[in-house]
Amino acid sequence: MAIKSFHPPQRILMGPGPSDVSPRVLGAMARPTLGHLDPLFVNMMDEMKELLKYAFQTQNDLTMPISAPGSAGMETCFVNLVEPGDKVIVCQNGVFGGRMKENVERCGGIAVMVQDDWGRAVDPQKLEDALKANLDTKVVAFVHAETSTGAISDAKTLVAIAHKYGCLTIVDAVTSLTGSPLKVDEWEIDAIYSGTQKCLSCTPGLSPVSFSARALEKIKNRKSKVQSWFMDLNLVMGYWGGATKRAYHHTAPINALYGLHESLVILQEEGLENSWARHHRNHLALRAGLEAMGLKFVVPEGERLPQLNALTIPEGVDDAAVRNALLNEYQLEIGAGLGVMAGKVWRIGLMGHASNQRNILLCLAALDDILGRFKAPVKNGVAVAAAQKVFAG
Repeated sequence: MAIKSFHPPQRILMGPGPSDVSPRVLGAMARPTLGHLDPLFVNMMDEMKELLKYAFQTQNDLTMPISAPGSAGMETCFVNLVEPGDKVIVCQNGVFGGRMKENVERCGGIAVMVQDDWGRAVDPQKLEDALKANLDTKVVAFVHAETSTGAISDAKTLVAIAHKYGCLTIVDAVTSLTGSPLKVDEWEIDAIYSGTQKCLSCTPGLSPVSFSARALEKIKNRKSKVQSWFMDLNLVMGYWGGATKRAYHHTAPINALYGLHESLVILQEEGLENSWARHHRNHLALRAGLEAMGLKFVVPEGERLPQLNALTIPEGVDDAAVRNALLNEYQLEIGAGLGVMAGKVWRIGLMGHASNQRNILLCLAALDDILGRFKAPVKNGVAVAAAQKVFAG
């Protein structure tokens, strides 16, 4: 069998990620490949660090993209900051807090879990109670924006509580970066990681990270070697470090980095606060349409992530059948539930390039059509008008 070139269809990605990639980003990735130590590429690396500092709202010198997806950004934070025997409090309110626990244990650390209901924000009082009961804790880890549920937690408050007890903090910002207010320096976050495929509207495969001076002090004074050679920041800093001569560490994903650079230029052009406002405004329009139909949000309004909307599937409706109809008939992807929410919720993403009026109105019209045909217990013919009313102000 002769296998031919792959030509994917044009989908509209409104799931939990990846999100639609800007044509400008795809164009940037098609530019000529340079060597990873070429002076022009090294200059672009320096620009990217400055652009990422803007996105994270930080002056941390160690702010850069890890050459792998968001999960590798998470692992980079844990393998560098957690040593064997270290006690780490992990706040879990969804799937990704569970992955943090896995990282702690694989580093030889002791994970103390603070559990909250899926679909709710992390409870600051529970964290404080756990710290009082575990005064030897070294690190507190939590997810700012829990992608599996659409809940956002109060990162500023949680970090302040952790610092009160002398702990470093590790924060998952995979879905929040550039979509919701995130201020690394003002909130004094020690280590943070994200992904390029969400609100940055870049392709998957890179993980922006940032480390504070406090975190760097810990990394430089470890008692044991970092268990991962590839993610050892003592080595990676030689490549991403500063204006001095770069030391070869690995062959960077050149063209993927072109794409991230372009997505950050687009962010700079829009303005970070404008990006936050756009994601929030579009969420309000989508919410109006969904609620007009009678669909229910999983997360209470004050704890709801604008760019990831988790909805309870109406009784009697086949989860997969609806998602398949959206994909096959409208070329529109929404997400299924994860973990304990599998089969119970849909997750509609409004991230980055995909967060726009046209997509929202199409999504609402498509759901209206398909749920009507499936005889779902919803109100038909009202969703689009409700969203348009919000857009009209």
